[in-house]
Amino acid sequence: MTDHPHPNDLPDPALDALFARARTLTPEDSGAAGRFLTTHRARQEAARQQRARTRRAGWVSAALASAAVVAGLTVLRPAPALPSSAAYDAYQSAWGEGW
Repeated sequence: MTDHPHPNDLPDPALDALFARARTLTPEDSGAAGRFLTTHRARQEAARQQRARTRRAGWVSAALASAAVVAGLTVLRPAPALPSSAAYDAYQSAWGEGW
């Protein structure tokens, strides 16, 4: 690194020239900006993909929970009681008359 003089020791034109050189973009600045933007865009894309995975997982969880509730209600509901004549009719049709 080079030693820079203290700003109070420079006359105004020299200070203006120093600031002008500091504001001038160099190829190194462009390269650094390119590397930063590449990394920044990659992070943004990774975050977008993570949000999409989270959103999909949320929908899948909600769908599975809904299916479990419907299945639970279906299984827990008691079967309707058959009249005794329906059981007799089913037995009689299976074995025939006079079983």
